[in-house]
Amino acid sequence: MSLNPEPPRDCPRCPRLVAYRQENARQNPDWFNGPAPSFGDPDARLLVAGLAPGRMGANRTGRPFTGDHAGWLLYETLKKTGFARGDYEARPDDTLQLVDCMVTNAVRCAPPGNKPLPIEETTCRPFLIDRLAALPRLKVIVTLGDVSRRNILKAFGRPGTAMPAGHGAEGEAGGYIILNSYHCSRLNTNTGRLTPDMFEAVFRRAQALLEA
Repeated sequence: MSLNPEPPRDCPRCPRLVAYRQENARQNPDWFNGPAPSFGDPDARLLVAGLAPGRMGANRTGRPFTGDHAGWLLYETLKKTGFARGDYEARPDDTLQLVDCMVTNAVRCAPPGNKPLPIEETTCRPFLIDRLAALPRLKVIVTLGDVSRRNILKAFGRPGTAMPAGHGAEGEAGGYIILNSYHCSRLNTNTGRLTPDMFEAVFRRAQALLEA
């Protein structure tokens, strides 16, 4: 059975997200305005899963966590922990490369208000399932936020309650170890709910698990 880990550029599956994508394209025709493809190493042992692209981030640039606030902390942390090299300059043609790591989203199109509907999570899930299956060396998954965590669990046919919630929570599904972090959003970092040290600790844990 062939895998489809990346949606087509003009994916029609979610009417509300298609309409939002088209409206963004009318207002900003030079933006990417499509399902954001996964980014990173196709032989990665670590997958980082967010929830959905930001309007000014991946929807604009075409690369996950690129162009909005969350990307600065994510990619600098990946560099610190050995999962990235090069320079992150918030644009897809910078020199950033991921090492033994891939970044994706549970929902590939930017949603209004940064909040996909549950039906949109379900509709996009086949791409997440295939993305997971297409990583032959995958061992550890870091989920950014509890909604991402639930989507990963559901992609493996598990209920969203199959592992604890919250920052630093650990679980297992599909034979993979899942580590959950608070999302690296401006809201969480500005309020101190997530500090750079807290975020780095999750990836240090992933590093240790891969070295074990």
